Amino acid sequence: MKHHLKIAGWISVGALAGALTTVSLQTVARGNMAPLPLEELQQLAAVFGMVKSDYVEPVDEKKLITEAITGMVASLDPHSQYFDKKTFKEFAEGTSGKFVGVGIEISQEDGLIKIVSPIEGSPADRAGLKTNDLITKVDDTPVKGLSLNEAVKRMRGEPKTKVVLTIFRKDEGRTFPVTIIREEIKTQSVKAKMVEPGYAWVRVSQFQERTVDDFARKVEELYAQDPKIKGLVLDLRNDPGGLLDAAVALSAAFLPENVTVVTTNGQLEESKFTYKANPQFWRRNASNDPIGKLTQATGGALKKVPLVVLVNEGSASASEIVAGALQDYKRATLMGSQTFGKGSVQTVRQLGPDTALKITTARYYTPNGRAIQAKGIVPEIMLDETAEGNVFAALRTREADLQKHLSNGKEEEKKDPEREKAREDALKKLEEESKKPVAERRLPEFGSDKDFQLAQALNKLKGQPVKASTTLAERKVEKKEN
Repeated sequence: MKHHLKIAGWISVGALAGALTTVSLQTVARGNMAPLPLEELQQLAAVFGMVKSDYVEPVDEKKLITEAITGMVASLDPHSQYFDKKTFKEFAEGTSGKFVGVGIEISQEDGLIKIVSPIEGSPADRAGLKTNDLITKVDDTPVKGLSLNEAVKRMRGEPKTKVVLTIFRKDEGRTFPVTIIREEIKTQSVKAKMVEPGYAWVRVSQFQERTVDDFARKVEELYAQDPKIKGLVLDLRNDPGGLLDAAVALSAAFLPENVTVVTTNGQLEESKFTYKANPQFWRRNASNDPIGKLTQATGGALKKVPLVVLVNEGSASASEIVAGALQDYKRATLMGSQTFGKGSVQTVRQLGPDTALKITTARYYTPNGRAIQAKGIVPEIMLDETAEGNVFAALRTREADLQKHLSNGKEEEKKDPEREKAREDALKKLEEESKKPVAERRLPEFGSDKDFQLAQALNKLKGQPVKASTTLAERKVEKKEN
């Protein structure tokens, strides 16, 4: 068992590009590797030599080799990736849920950066920045024309360094500079509140290192407000996934002890594994079991409370593990739309002090043995995005849309002409929406009183009529031919 737990420590389930994955600080040697293909390696060396000697201008040898490795790994599937020094650092930040910056959640509006909300207790929060403030400059650089990622990079930096943001506050009609000292920011992946007396909403936006602790703390606070919660909505919409142990822990909060949560299967013996609802599969040290403490503090209420799980096309990977496990044990009613379909496991192998390989090593399966890869989880009750129907759901990319995606080993999703037509209609609708004032374009915020799907979930918990979708249906699959 100790050997298996060591392996489990560095296997995780990633999400989309840039997925969150557990990092291993060891390089694994394989004693049973097949002989290397010498002829093909000689061709690779010959091409390398020709490029170096014949190309129109000198090329950097290290860059050539790095690009060759990157291309080789990228050709496998959309989730395998070679990390150079820069991307490995960014990857590690995403896994930990920590980064150095000013502490704001942002979006774009009319080419400017809009503050969605300052992170509580962050430098931006202490500096008085507010929701809906617009950032027009980062230091001396106008943000007009910058991508969101470029703007983020300029706001991030080293701890205790200074950045000047120029703010336009619309409701006051003024522009002013704000000087902020960067520091380490801890992101919040869990939100929770009582949406109505007796009914709670818990949203998990990613599965990070701190997610389990945050989940346990926030749910315990909900039960302190109302020890007799009648129903709970677990919101996993647009959750791209993350750490496998966090998904196992979250599932275990609602399931009986020691039941299977997820199994993995791959070429290596260590990739064939079963994860159970037991602290040994998520506890990072002997004293840290937030799920056990939560169960004790709430008297086991989470094991019995009526539960609805909201999912959509953006729910991927670790969030699909949770949804699949709760569905297989009939512990929750799943509502929303068919999930993304990322059912593969990525393992990170450290290659050097600051380089690594993230490689797909296994597929994962729900407790009942269902393969999720390229198919996803199908809710019991399909819901449109709004009372008027779906707005942009058809435009969301799924695993089966990605080039070189891994098959699920059993069946493959068919190309659906109806979905292609829906995409065309959604593109037209998007064009029409773009002509509207910005405030009218966005779908209602998750968890707000205008959240149609949340309202249907609450209706289900109360035993009231639910307005199910009349157009959504399970995506068609066909048997895979060998």
